[in-house]
Amino acid sequence: MSKSAPPTFISRFEPHNVENPYPLYARMREEAPVHFSPEMHLWVVSRHDDVKAVVLNPQDFLSANSFRNPVPPAPEVVAVLEQGYPQVPALVDDDPPNHTRMRVIVTKALAPHRLSAMEARVRSITTELLDAFAADGHADLVDKLGYPLPARVIGAIMGLPDSDLERMKRWTEDLALLSAGNVPVARQVECAHGLVSIQKYLAGYIAERRKTPGDDLISALIEARYEDSPPLSDVELISLLSLLHFAGHETTTNLLGNLLVWVLQEPERLKELREDPTRIPRAIEETLRLDSPIQGMMRTTARAVTLNGVEIPANARVLVLFASANRDETIFHAPDHGDPRRPDVGKHLGFGMGIHYCIGAPLARLEVKLAMEMLLKRLPNLRLAPGNAFSYVPNFLHRGPHRLLVEWDPA
Repeated sequence: MSKSAPPTFISRFEPHNVENPYPLYARMREEAPVHFSPEMHLWVVSRHDDVKAVVLNPQDFLSANSFRNPVPPAPEVVAVLEQGYPQVPALVDDDPPNHTRMRVIVTKALAPHRLSAMEARVRSITTELLDAFAADGHADLVDKLGYPLPARVIGAIMGLPDSDLERMKRWTEDLALLSAGNVPVARQVECAHGLVSIQKYLAGYIAERRKTPGDDLISALIEARYEDSPPLSDVELISLLSLLHFAGHETTTNLLGNLLVWVLQEPERLKELREDPTRIPRAIEETLRLDSPIQGMMRTTARAVTLNGVEIPANARVLVLFASANRDETIFHAPDHGDPRRPDVGKHLGFGMGIHYCIGAPLARLEVKLAMEMLLKRLPNLRLAPGNAFSYVPNFLHRGPHRLLVEWDPA
Protein backbone atom coordinates (compact mmCIF):
# COMPACT_ATOMS: atom_id res chain seq x y z
CA MET A 1 0.00 0.00 0.00
CA SER A 2 1.23 3.49 -0.76
CA LYS A 3 2.79 5.48 2.08
CA SER A 4 0.73 8.51 1.07
CA ALA A 5 -2.27 9.37 3.20
CA PRO A 6 -5.32 7.32 2.19
CA PRO A 7 -7.94 9.20 0.21
CA THR A 8 -10.76 10.46 2.38
CA PHE A 9 -14.35 10.10 1.30
CA ILE A 10 -15.30 13.63 2.26
CA SER A 11 -13.47 14.86 -0.85
CA ARG A 12 -16.26 13.22 -2.88
CA PHE A 13 -18.13 16.49 -2.32
CA GLU A 14 -15.48 18.69 -3.90
CA PRO A 15 -16.86 20.13 -7.17
CA HIS A 16 -14.54 18.16 -9.47
CA ASN A 17 -15.39 14.91 -7.65
CA VAL A 18 -19.11 15.61 -7.81
CA GLU A 19 -18.87 15.87 -11.59
CA ASN A 20 -16.48 12.91 -11.90
CA PRO A 21 -15.82 10.78 -8.79
CA TYR A 22 -14.12 7.94 -10.68
CA PRO A 23 -10.49 9.14 -10.45
CA LEU A 24 -10.99 9.34 -6.68
CA TYR A 25 -12.37 5.80 -6.62
CA ALA A 26 -9.38 4.59 -8.66
CA ARG A 27 -7.04 6.09 -6.04
CA MET A 28 -8.99 4.31 -3.32
CA ARG A 29 -8.67 0.95 -5.07
CA GLU A 30 -4.95 1.49 -5.54
CA GLU A 31 -3.93 3.15 -2.27
CA ALA A 32 -6.50 2.09 0.34
CA PRO A 33 -9.15 -0.34 -0.92
CA VAL A 34 -10.51 -0.72 2.62
CA HIS A 35 -10.02 2.36 4.77
CA PHE A 36 -11.64 4.45 7.49
CA SER A 37 -12.83 7.96 6.70
CA PRO A 38 -12.83 9.98 9.94
CA GLU A 39 -14.70 12.86 8.29
CA MET A 40 -17.62 10.60 7.38
CA HIS A 41 -17.32 8.27 10.39
CA LEU A 42 -17.37 5.15 8.25
CA TRP A 43 -15.27 2.54 6.47
CA VAL A 44 -15.07 2.59 2.67
CA VAL A 45 -14.80 -0.55 0.52
CA SER A 46 -13.90 0.04 -3.12
CA ARG A 47 -12.65 -3.13 -4.87
CA HIS A 48 -15.01 -5.49 -6.71
CA ASP A 49 -14.14 -8.68 -4.81
CA ASP A 50 -14.36 -6.93 -1.44
CA VAL A 51 -17.70 -5.32 -2.28
CA LYS A 52 -19.07 -8.72 -3.30
CA ALA A 53 -17.75 -10.25 -0.09
CA VAL A 54 -19.71 -7.69 1.92
CA VAL A 55 -23.04 -7.84 0.09
CA LEU A 56 -23.03 -11.65 -0.05
CA ASN A 57 -22.47 -11.88 3.71
CA PRO A 58 -25.62 -10.39 5.28
CA GLN A 59 -24.92 -12.19 8.55
CA ASP A 60 -21.79 -10.14 9.29
CA PHE A 61 -22.66 -6.99 7.34
CA LEU A 62 -26.13 -5.88 8.40
CA SER A 63 -28.41 -3.60 6.36
CA ALA A 64 -30.25 -2.11 9.34
CA ASN A 65 -29.94 1.68 9.46
CA SER A 66 -28.37 1.75 5.98
CA PHE A 67 -30.18 5.03 5.25
CA ARG A 68 -29.05 6.66 8.49
CA ASN A 69 -26.66 9.48 7.80
CA PRO A 70 -23.20 8.65 9.20
CA VAL A 71 -23.02 12.20 10.56
CA PRO A 72 -25.66 12.54 13.34
CA PRO A 73 -28.35 15.10 12.49
CA ALA A 74 -28.52 18.39 14.35
CA PRO A 75 -31.02 18.61 17.25
CA GLU A 76 -33.30 20.94 15.29
CA VAL A 77 -33.49 18.34 12.49
CA VAL A 78 -34.35 15.59 14.98
CA ALA A 79 -37.07 17.80 16.47
CA VAL A 80 -38.78 18.08 13.07
CA LEU A 81 -38.50 14.35 12.33
CA GLU A 82 -40.16 13.57 15.67
CA GLN A 83 -43.30 15.29 14.35
CA GLY A 84 -43.73 12.49 11.83
CA TYR A 85 -43.95 8.71 12.00
CA PRO A 86 -41.12 6.48 13.26
CA GLN A 87 -38.85 5.35 10.44
CA VAL A 88 -38.80 1.56 10.55
CA PRO A 89 -36.80 -0.83 8.31
CA ALA A 90 -38.22 -1.45 4.85
CA LEU A 91 -36.49 -3.89 2.48
CA VAL A 92 -33.21 -2.12 1.66
CA ASP A 93 -32.45 -1.19 5.27
CA ASP A 94 -33.72 -4.44 6.81
CA ASP A 95 -32.29 -7.87 7.59
CA PRO A 96 -33.73 -11.39 7.74
CA PRO A 97 -36.10 -12.61 8.94
CA ASN A 98 -38.17 -9.41 8.58
CA HIS A 99 -36.48 -8.60 5.26
CA THR A 100 -37.70 -11.96 3.95
CA ARG A 101 -41.25 -11.16 5.09
CA MET A 102 -41.16 -7.72 3.48
CA ARG A 103 -39.68 -8.94 0.20
CA VAL A 104 -42.24 -11.74 -0.17
CA ILE A 105 -45.09 -9.30 0.53
CA VAL A 106 -43.80 -6.76 -2.02
CA THR A 107 -43.18 -9.49 -4.61
CA LYS A 108 -46.78 -10.69 -4.19
CA ALA A 109 -48.12 -7.14 -4.43
CA LEU A 110 -46.04 -6.44 -7.55
CA ALA A 111 -47.86 -9.26 -9.33
CA PRO A 112 -46.76 -10.08 -12.89
CA HIS A 113 -50.00 -8.69 -14.33
CA ARG A 114 -49.32 -5.32 -12.71
CA LEU A 115 -45.88 -5.00 -14.30
CA SER A 116 -46.73 -6.56 -17.66
CA ALA A 117 -49.53 -4.05 -18.08
CA MET A 118 -47.07 -1.18 -17.60
CA GLU A 119 -45.45 -1.33 -21.06
CA ALA A 120 -48.47 0.24 -22.73
CA ARG A 121 -48.68 2.80 -19.90
CA VAL A 122 -44.98 3.68 -20.24
CA ARG A 123 -45.39 4.18 -23.99
CA SER A 124 -48.46 6.34 -23.46
CA ILE A 125 -46.82 8.55 -20.82
CA THR A 126 -43.63 8.90 -22.88
CA THR A 127 -45.64 9.90 -25.96
CA GLU A 128 -47.57 12.48 -23.97
CA LEU A 129 -44.39 13.96 -22.50
CA LEU A 130 -42.59 14.08 -25.86
CA ASP A 131 -45.60 15.66 -27.56
CA ALA A 132 -45.37 18.54 -25.08
CA PHE A 133 -41.87 19.65 -26.13
CA ALA A 134 -40.77 17.85 -29.33
CA ALA A 135 -41.51 20.92 -31.47
CA ASP A 136 -39.41 23.27 -29.29
CA GLY A 137 -35.96 22.20 -30.49
CA HIS A 138 -34.46 22.42 -26.99
CA ALA A 139 -35.21 21.15 -23.48
CA ASP A 140 -33.89 20.07 -20.12
CA LEU A 141 -34.43 16.33 -20.57
CA VAL A 142 -34.33 15.63 -16.84
CA ASP A 143 -37.14 18.10 -16.22
CA LYS A 144 -39.20 17.23 -19.28
CA LEU A 145 -38.75 13.44 -19.43
CA GLY A 146 -36.22 11.90 -17.05
CA TYR A 147 -38.09 12.77 -13.87
CA PRO A 148 -41.79 12.85 -14.86
CA LEU A 149 -41.78 9.52 -16.73
CA PRO A 150 -40.70 7.19 -13.88
CA ALA A 151 -42.46 9.37 -11.29
CA ARG A 152 -45.76 9.00 -13.14
CA VAL A 153 -45.18 5.28 -13.72
CA ILE A 154 -44.54 4.48 -10.05
CA GLY A 155 -47.38 6.83 -9.12
CA ALA A 156 -49.73 4.89 -11.40
CA ILE A 157 -48.62 1.59 -9.88
CA MET A 158 -49.17 2.92 -6.36
CA GLY A 159 -52.46 4.58 -7.25
CA LEU A 160 -51.34 8.20 -6.74
CA PRO A 161 -52.70 11.00 -8.97
CA ASP A 162 -50.54 12.83 -11.52
CA SER A 163 -51.74 16.10 -9.99
CA ASP A 164 -49.48 15.42 -6.99
CA LEU A 165 -46.37 15.06 -9.15
CA GLU A 166 -44.83 18.45 -8.35
CA ARG A 167 -45.10 18.24 -4.59
CA MET A 168 -43.88 14.62 -4.64
CA LYS A 169 -40.87 15.87 -6.61
CA ARG A 170 -40.11 18.49 -3.96
CA TRP A 171 -40.41 15.94 -1.19
CA THR A 172 -38.21 13.34 -2.86
CA GLU A 173 -35.57 16.00 -3.55
CA ASP A 174 -35.71 16.75 0.18
CA LEU A 175 -35.15 13.06 0.95
CA ALA A 176 -32.13 12.93 -1.36
CA LEU A 177 -30.58 16.05 0.16
CA LEU A 178 -31.23 14.86 3.71
CA SER A 179 -29.23 11.70 2.97
CA ALA A 180 -26.41 13.64 1.27
CA GLY A 181 -24.95 14.74 4.60
CA ASN A 182 -23.34 17.91 3.30
CA VAL A 183 -26.07 20.57 3.18
CA PRO A 184 -26.41 23.38 5.75
CA VAL A 185 -28.46 22.66 8.86
CA ALA A 186 -31.16 25.15 7.85
CA ARG A 187 -31.67 23.23 4.59
CA GLN A 188 -31.68 19.93 6.47
CA VAL A 189 -34.52 21.27 8.61
CA GLU A 190 -36.49 22.10 5.44
CA CYS A 191 -35.78 18.61 4.11
CA ALA A 192 -36.95 17.06 7.38
CA HIS A 193 -40.25 18.91 6.99
CA GLY A 194 -40.46 17.37 3.50
CA LEU A 195 -39.96 13.88 4.92
CA VAL A 196 -42.71 14.44 7.50
CA SER A 197 -45.00 15.78 4.77
CA ILE A 198 -44.61 12.72 2.57
CA GLN A 199 -45.24 10.46 5.57
CA LYS A 200 -48.51 12.21 6.35
CA TYR A 201 -49.47 12.24 2.66
CA LEU A 202 -48.99 8.47 2.39
CA ALA A 203 -50.80 7.87 5.70
CA GLY A 204 -53.85 9.56 4.20
CA TYR A 205 -53.86 7.24 1.18
CA ILE A 206 -53.35 4.16 3.37
CA ALA A 207 -56.38 5.11 5.47
CA GLU A 208 -58.41 5.68 2.31
CA ARG A 209 -57.41 2.31 0.76
CA ARG A 210 -58.21 0.46 3.98
CA LYS A 211 -61.76 1.74 3.63
CA THR A 212 -62.01 1.45 -0.15
CA PRO A 213 -59.42 -0.88 -1.74
CA GLY A 214 -58.49 -0.42 -5.39
CA ASP A 215 -56.40 -2.16 -8.05
CA ASP A 216 -53.14 -0.53 -6.97
CA LEU A 217 -49.97 -1.30 -5.04
CA ILE A 218 -51.09 0.38 -1.80
CA SER A 219 -54.21 -1.78 -1.65
CA ALA A 220 -52.22 -4.90 -2.57
CA LEU A 221 -49.67 -4.26 0.18
CA ILE A 222 -52.45 -3.80 2.73
CA GLU A 223 -53.91 -7.19 1.76
CA ALA A 224 -50.66 -9.15 1.26
CA ARG A 225 -49.51 -11.65 3.90
CA TYR A 226 -46.40 -13.70 4.60
CA GLU A 227 -47.11 -17.10 6.15
CA ASP A 228 -48.59 -16.55 9.62
CA SER A 229 -47.03 -13.14 10.21
CA PRO A 230 -49.30 -10.15 10.86
CA PRO A 231 -50.19 -7.73 8.05
CA LEU A 232 -48.08 -4.64 7.59
CA SER A 233 -48.85 -1.89 10.10
CA ASP A 234 -49.43 1.71 9.04
CA VAL A 235 -45.93 2.64 10.21
CA GLU A 236 -44.43 -0.22 8.17
CA LEU A 237 -46.52 0.72 5.14
CA ILE A 238 -45.46 4.37 5.31
CA SER A 239 -41.75 3.47 5.42
CA LEU A 240 -42.14 0.87 2.67
CA LEU A 241 -44.17 3.11 0.36
CA SER A 242 -41.74 6.00 0.88
CA LEU A 243 -38.90 3.71 -0.16
CA LEU A 244 -40.75 2.24 -3.14
CA HIS A 245 -41.78 5.64 -4.43
CA PHE A 246 -38.30 7.12 -4.03
CA ALA A 247 -36.48 4.09 -5.46
CA GLY A 248 -39.14 3.62 -8.12
CA HIS A 249 -38.26 6.85 -9.86
CA GLU A 250 -34.93 8.16 -8.52
CA THR A 251 -32.83 5.27 -9.84
CA THR A 252 -34.63 5.25 -13.18
CA THR A 253 -34.31 9.02 -13.60
CA ASN A 254 -30.58 8.79 -12.92
CA LEU A 255 -30.08 5.73 -15.12
CA LEU A 256 -31.74 7.42 -18.10
CA GLY A 257 -29.81 10.63 -17.43
CA ASN A 258 -26.47 8.85 -17.16
CA LEU A 259 -27.12 6.90 -20.35
CA LEU A 260 -27.98 10.10 -22.21
CA VAL A 261 -24.92 11.97 -20.90
CA TRP A 262 -22.68 9.11 -22.04
CA VAL A 263 -24.04 8.69 -25.57
CA LEU A 264 -24.52 12.41 -26.18
CA GLN A 265 -20.81 12.84 -25.50
CA GLU A 266 -20.10 10.12 -28.08
CA PRO A 267 -22.21 11.00 -31.16
CA GLU A 268 -21.19 7.81 -32.98
CA ARG A 269 -22.61 5.76 -30.11
CA LEU A 270 -25.82 7.77 -30.28
CA LYS A 271 -25.98 7.16 -34.04
CA GLU A 272 -25.61 3.41 -33.50
CA LEU A 273 -28.51 3.32 -31.06
CA ARG A 274 -30.70 5.42 -33.35
CA GLU A 275 -30.00 3.15 -36.34
CA ASP A 276 -30.33 -0.09 -34.38
CA PRO A 277 -32.53 0.23 -31.25
CA THR A 278 -31.93 -3.46 -30.42
CA ARG A 279 -28.56 -2.26 -29.04
CA ILE A 280 -30.22 -0.16 -26.37
CA PRO A 281 -30.54 -2.93 -23.72
CA ARG A 282 -26.78 -3.58 -23.79
CA ALA A 283 -26.13 0.17 -23.62
CA ILE A 284 -28.31 0.27 -20.51
CA GLU A 285 -26.28 -2.52 -18.88
CA GLU A 286 -23.02 -0.75 -19.73
CA THR A 287 -24.37 2.48 -18.24
CA LEU A 288 -25.18 0.62 -15.02
CA ARG A 289 -21.52 -0.40 -14.91
CA LEU A 290 -19.89 2.75 -16.24
CA ASP A 291 -21.88 5.34 -14.28
CA SER A 292 -23.91 3.60 -11.59
CA PRO A 293 -27.05 5.49 -10.51
CA ILE A 294 -26.60 3.91 -7.07
CA GLN A 295 -22.99 4.66 -6.18
CA GLY A 296 -22.99 2.58 -3.03
CA MET A 297 -24.89 1.34 0.00
CA MET A 298 -24.33 1.27 3.74
CA ARG A 299 -23.81 -1.74 5.97
CA THR A 300 -23.04 -2.21 9.69
CA THR A 301 -20.73 -4.92 11.00
CA ALA A 302 -22.35 -7.43 13.36
CA ARG A 303 -18.90 -8.38 14.69
CA ALA A 304 -15.27 -7.56 14.05
CA VAL A 305 -14.48 -8.59 10.45
CA THR A 306 -11.22 -8.78 8.51
CA LEU A 307 -11.57 -7.65 4.90
CA ASN A 308 -8.64 -7.56 2.50
CA GLY A 309 -6.26 -7.73 5.44
CA VAL A 310 -7.90 -4.84 7.28
CA GLU A 311 -9.81 -5.39 10.53
CA ILE A 312 -13.10 -3.55 10.75
CA PRO A 313 -14.49 -3.40 14.31
CA ALA A 314 -17.95 -4.50 15.40
CA ASN A 315 -20.81 -2.01 15.00
CA ALA A 316 -18.85 -0.08 12.37
CA ARG A 317 -20.55 1.70 9.49
CA VAL A 318 -19.35 0.45 6.10
CA LEU A 319 -19.90 1.99 2.67
CA VAL A 320 -19.64 -0.46 -0.21
CA LEU A 321 -18.93 1.44 -3.42
CA PHE A 322 -20.72 -0.36 -6.27
CA ALA A 323 -19.61 2.40 -8.64
CA SER A 324 -15.95 1.79 -7.83
CA ALA A 325 -16.32 -1.99 -8.04
CA ASN A 326 -17.84 -1.57 -11.49
CA ARG A 327 -14.61 0.06 -12.71
CA ASP A 328 -12.21 -2.36 -11.04
CA GLU A 329 -9.40 -2.96 -13.53
CA THR A 330 -8.84 -6.48 -12.18
CA ILE A 331 -12.36 -7.42 -13.27
CA PHE A 332 -13.16 -5.30 -16.34
CA HIS A 333 -10.95 -4.66 -19.36
CA ALA A 334 -10.50 -0.92 -20.03
CA PRO A 335 -12.99 -0.16 -17.25
CA ASP A 336 -13.18 3.59 -17.88
CA HIS A 337 -14.21 3.04 -21.49
CA GLY A 338 -17.89 2.50 -22.24
CA ASP A 339 -18.41 -0.47 -24.57
CA PRO A 340 -21.83 -2.17 -24.84
CA ARG A 341 -20.19 -4.96 -26.83
CA ARG A 342 -17.91 -6.05 -23.99
CA PRO A 343 -18.42 -9.77 -23.24
CA ASP A 344 -18.90 -9.11 -19.51
CA VAL A 345 -21.46 -6.34 -20.00
CA GLY A 346 -23.87 -7.83 -17.46
CA LYS A 347 -21.30 -8.48 -14.71
CA HIS A 348 -21.85 -5.10 -13.03
CA LEU A 349 -23.23 -4.42 -9.56
CA GLY A 350 -25.39 -1.52 -10.71
CA PHE A 351 -28.52 -3.00 -9.12
CA GLY A 352 -26.70 -4.59 -6.21
CA MET A 353 -26.33 -8.30 -5.54
CA GLY A 354 -27.59 -10.95 -3.14
CA ILE A 355 -30.71 -10.69 -0.99
CA HIS A 356 -30.96 -6.93 -1.60
CA TYR A 357 -30.80 -7.06 -5.40
CA CYS A 358 -33.08 -4.27 -6.66
CA ILE A 359 -36.65 -5.55 -6.81
CA GLY A 360 -37.59 -2.87 -9.35
CA ALA A 361 -34.75 -3.59 -11.82
CA PRO A 362 -37.02 -5.08 -14.56
CA LEU A 363 -39.30 -2.04 -14.48
CA ALA A 364 -36.36 0.40 -14.58
CA ARG A 365 -34.85 -1.39 -17.58
CA LEU A 366 -38.20 -1.35 -19.39
CA GLU A 367 -38.78 2.37 -18.80
CA VAL A 368 -35.30 3.41 -19.92
CA LYS A 369 -35.41 1.14 -22.99
CA LEU A 370 -38.75 2.50 -24.20
CA ALA A 371 -37.85 6.10 -23.37
CA MET A 372 -34.60 5.87 -25.38
CA GLU A 373 -36.31 4.22 -28.35
CA MET A 374 -39.01 6.88 -28.55
CA LEU A 375 -36.73 9.82 -27.74
CA LEU A 376 -34.24 8.94 -30.49
CA LYS A 377 -37.08 8.46 -32.96
CA ARG A 378 -38.77 11.77 -32.13
CA LEU A 379 -35.79 14.14 -31.67
CA PRO A 380 -33.63 14.31 -34.84
CA ASN A 381 -29.96 15.25 -34.49
CA LEU A 382 -30.17 15.22 -30.70
CA ARG A 383 -27.11 16.88 -29.15
CA LEU A 384 -25.86 18.56 -25.98
CA ALA A 385 -26.56 22.28 -25.75
CA PRO A 386 -23.50 24.58 -25.85
CA GLY A 387 -21.80 25.41 -22.56
CA ASN A 388 -22.37 23.54 -19.32
CA ALA A 389 -25.16 21.27 -20.49
CA PHE A 390 -25.33 19.00 -17.43
CA SER A 391 -24.50 18.99 -13.72
CA TYR A 392 -24.90 16.60 -10.81
CA VAL A 393 -26.40 16.76 -7.33
CA PRO A 394 -23.67 16.25 -4.67
CA ASN A 395 -25.11 13.08 -3.13
CA PHE A 396 -22.68 10.30 -2.28
CA LEU A 397 -25.23 7.49 -2.81
CA HIS A 398 -27.19 8.66 -5.85
CA ARG A 399 -25.64 9.83 -9.14
CA GLY A 400 -27.36 11.36 -12.10
CA PRO A 401 -27.65 14.75 -13.80
CA HIS A 402 -30.21 17.07 -12.24
CA ARG A 403 -29.96 19.21 -15.39
CA LEU A 404 -29.41 17.99 -18.96
CA LEU A 405 -29.77 20.71 -21.60
CA VAL A 406 -30.08 19.44 -25.17
CA GLU A 407 -31.00 20.65 -28.64
CA TRP A 408 -32.36 18.93 -31.75
CA ASP A 409 -33.71 19.77 -35.19
CA PRO A 410 -37.46 20.23 -34.76
CA ALA A 411 -39.61 18.65 -37.43
